[in-house]
Amino acid sequence: MASSEVDQKFLGKCAKAVENENPLLASVLYKILGLSINLSGQLLKARKQRRPDGTPTPAQLDLSFHIIWLSREGLVLLEQYVVPMTGNYGELKVLAAKLRASFYHIFVLFHNTPPVSTMGVNTPETQNTSTVPGLSPSRMDKGKGIARDDDGEDDAPRLRQRTRNDGGPVGPPPGFGFESPSAFLLKPGDYLPTAHQLFREAIQLADHELWGSHSLRLSIKTEYAAFLYDCVHDREGSRRLAKETISEVYDATEGIDNEMFNDACELVTVLGKMMKRGLGSNTTLRSNQKAQGSSSGTQGTPRTDQAEASAPPGMI
Repeated sequence: MASSEVDQKFLGKCAKAVENENPLLASVLYKILGLSINLSGQLLKARKQRRPDGTPTPAQLDLSFHIIWLSREGLVLLEQYVVPMTGNYGELKVLAAKLRASFYHIFVLFHNTPPVSTMGVNTPETQNTSTVPGLSPSRMDKGKGIARDDDGEDDAPRLRQRTRNDGGPVGPPPGFGFESPSAFLLKPGDYLPTAHQLFREAIQLADHELWGSHSLRLSIKTEYAAFLYDCVHDREGSRRLAKETISEVYDATEGIDNEMFNDACELVTVLGKMMKRGLGSNTTLRSNQKAQGSSSGTQGTPRTDQAEASAPPGMI
């Protein structure tokens, strides 16, 4: 993602390389580097705070707003100052394309309409809840007033009268539907097609400009595999991409320095886990064993020589 260590290394490397020739470009790259470091901590915190039901707490809303704001500012700097000045800088051109796709990846995770993940504020669970801080969804009566335990059926007229006089949280007008609570930061919309296209363009550019074991090229394909799994929900496509990328690394014949070799090894390890992501659950394993046992006329029994693949932690 735009916060990965590999991307941060190349941001600093490219900024240093163009510092004498283009001070403005170097200064913007350093700014994006600082933003990326900040964003890295925020994304890690958001992943740790993610709740199974997808309903965000007020603290998670604030964190999501901060992540969206940082991503929006990074995209503005990238598109206005970096992309027009990449020129003949091969690595920088690929890095800019990758960062652009990464920022849109964050928009898809935290701000997409319709929602495609439980990471951000636009989750299916929040579309029917209030965005008023401190107001529990179960305590809201869809714009007719705040429900109270001591209000029975006989008190309904009094409750409606009090609501008209005192005001209170109301829903959107008919026909306007749900508005994202982060709409004040970024225009609501479906960012998934744009992000998908930007990843394809970044990969095509990386395949043309960089060799098979280049760590920046691996970074793009690793994040794209995560994007396919988490946002597009193409699990088979994600696993296939991870497998193909690892094969390309092993087939590469170009020499690399020690730092890039270490980065490539780490990314290949992540890709190896992503090859097995979503596989190896106990239910799936038992079903396969039962099918094998039925075909041979015997009950399926667990095999001690068959290892279960464990899914890697969710990637943002």
